[in-house]
Amino acid sequence: MADIELDPKLIEMRRAADAAHAEVRRLQEEYGRPTQEGGWTDEQHATWQAAWVRWRELATRVGNAMPTDPGPLEVERALKRAARGPVEAVEV
Repeated sequence: MADIELDPKLIEMRRAADAAHAEVRRLQEEYGRPTQEGGWTDEQHATWQAAWVRWRELATRVGNAMPTDPGPLEVERALKRAARGPVEAVEV
């Protein structure tokens, strides 16, 4: 597999998207199912919706900024590895 050089800004964007996704999941765990007896309050729903929109916007930005060479799957794998590691691990 050829080395894939990733822009450090792209790695940081991915980290931000991952953190936003973690927040959505945290809220879901905290609030439980929206269909449970009693459901979510309007405030809980608004908080979750705002977190979900932020995550999707960040994830879309990452997708739009990703290079397609050598191929989208290879780049996505390299980006995931780089986002989990230190910022210096830009070359994968």
